[in-house]
Amino acid sequence: QVQLVESGGGLVQAGGSLRLSCVASGLDITYYNMGWFRQAPGKEREFVAGSSSENGRSTDYANSVKGRFTISRVNAKNTVYLQMNSLKPEDTAIYYCAAGGGGFLYRSDTYGAWGQGTQVTVSS
Repeated sequence: QVQLVESGGGLVQAGGSLRLSCVASGLDITYYNMGWFRQAPGKEREFVAGSSSENGRSTDYANSVKGRFTISRVNAKNTVYLQMNSLKPEDTAIYYCAAGGGGFLYRSDTYGAWGQGTQVTVSS
């Protein structure tokens, strides 16, 4: 049974940082594209960052987070991270981890497994 469990969300002031973690079980992330998506209240889910399978040498970011967020993975720990710096109130959302096979990293249909999400709230 595949399971993705996110953690690390919380309340932070604008300009602050958070690091989200996603621990996978039931699959070896080495062989999967891994992504982070987010959904703010009243908005559709949107792509945040993605890391290609194996060593994650290919990454992709939404324009809104480029230069502020970094996705990384430790395959040996079956864990993917999202380091978020210089947070803004508009980053407030539920953040979801996802695992998938081939396809573009920014497309949600690339991913077949999703976590339950972790809330990130950025106050102004």
